Amino acid sequence: MLIQRFRGKIHQVKVTEAQLNYVGSITIDENLMDAAGFYEGERVQIVNNNNGERFETYTIIGERGSGIICLNGAAARKAQIGDVLIIIAYGWMTPEEAKKTKPKIVFPDANNQVPKKKKKKKKK
Repeated sequence: MLIQRFRGKIHQVKVTEAQLNYVGSITIDENLMDAAGFYEGERVQIVNNNNGERFETYTIIGERGSGIICLNGAAARKAQIGDVLIIIAYGWMTPEEAKKTKPKIVFPDANNQVPKKKKKKKKK
């Protein structure tokens, strides 16, 4: 048996653009895609914290380091620039895989950038 389980999330990122006259999708900064373990063309669920909308679309890689979060096509009607989104990816896995899988969760900063990892201090 396979179950569908949460495997990656970009938590509270801001919409920077909306392009209604474009074939549907969401364009995401490549740094955010990498940090969350998302693939280009992958189906994702979008949750809009501002208006409660929930919808699905697929990912397009955006310019690395740009902070772009752009809803394209019909998805552009589901949010406004500045709205805060949660972007979630799920995966099919066996129950055994699900028990071992740790989701990748990204908490972007106010500019939609992946926070830099803090270096651990060496013990003396």
